Amino acid sequence: MFSDNKNLQRFERLVDGGRIVYATYRIDGETLYINYVEAPPALRGSGEAGRLMEDIAAHARTAGLKLFPVCGYAASWLRRHPEHADLIA
Repeated sequence: MFSDNKNLQRFERLVDGGRIVYATYRIDGETLYINYVEAPPALRGSGEAGRLMEDIAAHARTAGLKLFPVCGYAASWLRRHPEHADLIA
């Protein structure tokens, strides 16, 4: 389940077992900066961080925001998914 934890300024994806994959962010005007994407060690390589990025891209599209990936993972994910190229700031 995807959610926006505005108090912590992070997007979260709750995964089976109560684990959370998250991405910290900040918004400046119409730009959503993705500062850091984190997955617990047990979830690394499971694709959950990629599913979180899909959720973030969908959120940005709906909200009319452009994405600026500060995080190396977010930047490489966006390069591998050209269908979201129109969202890159």
